[in-house]
Amino acid sequence: MKQIVVSGMRPTGKLHLGHYLGVIQNWVQLQDKYDCYFFAADWHALTTKYDKTEDLRQNTLDVIMDWLACGIDPEKSVIYVQSLVPEIAELNIYLGMITPQNWVERDPTLKDMAKILKTKEGQGQQINYGLMGYPVLMSADIMMFNADFIPVGIDQVAHIEITRDIARRFNNLYGEEFFKESKPLLNNCSLICGLDGNKMGKSFNNDIKISDTAEETSKKIMTAITDRSRLRKDDLGHPDECEVAFKYWKIFGSEEEVQTVRTECEQGQRGCAQCKRQLGEKINETFAQIRERRKYYEEHPEIVEKIIEDGSARAREKAREVLTKIRSLVKMY
Repeated sequence: MKQIVVSGMRPTGKLHLGHYLGVIQNWVQLQDKYDCYFFAADWHALTTKYDKTEDLRQNTLDVIMDWLACGIDPEKSVIYVQSLVPEIAELNIYLGMITPQNWVERDPTLKDMAKILKTKEGQGQQINYGLMGYPVLMSADIMMFNADFIPVGIDQVAHIEITRDIARRFNNLYGEEFFKESKPLLNNCSLICGLDGNKMGKSFNNDIKISDTAEETSKKIMTAITDRSRLRKDDLGHPDECEVAFKYWKIFGSEEEVQTVRTECEQGQRGCAQCKRQLGEKINETFAQIRERRKYYEEHPEIVEKIIEDGSARAREKAREVLTKIRSLVKMY
């Protein structure tokens, strides 16, 4: 039997190139080596957007369409929606009962969120009960399928520790080494900044979406920040000081293309506008087939709905097996 990988995303809308490079590319490769469970974390979306649910269903569909277009294969992986596997909620209750409060409070993401909510932008909000308990729900997501590995970036390794702690505590309390202590599986992926040089994000309006058209992509690329020291096309450039465009070339270009861009820039033979036009063409070439598949799923949403239905049913079947054992260990009626 293959080892199990579990990972998910909050459905906040159409995904961008940062999601593709940082997460989805890695997921596609993992499918051939592991039994993969990939889920749209719609309950987690409610922790901060409980009052803005009008687009939640469409956002969930958009996220899964992007996954499918990029190569997540429902024949290889289980694709499901978190809320369609209610067994996770029951496991969340059991885990919540055994998790000390201070374990939850030390979660780094929760600390950051608390600071944001107390700012002017957060309008001085208090952390709600659901958000406070999100580390336990995250653990339930992982432990529901007794995952061996969780694919994460180096900055997310700490998030897995509470899951390992809870699994160990459960095993100690109920006298059986049932739950595995899931290990982080580090992504070896490229990171990409937004068009303004900051972190790429939908809310920052600095992203290029996987589903953007070629025209939209080309237009957005022309706003990317380059070498601020260059005033004219024939000024000698400094590629390593180019804040965005050259970084994109290093991700999407071949070694030969990157070297050509570097040399021409340094010698004042390549203007920034020309460079960005060619970069737009390169990105569009890279995503042409993905966008074609994405358009197909947009035109046939019933196929996506069926994939969600079937995947969630498969996830529930596995979850019931695990939950039956858990209920027995906890001595539930």
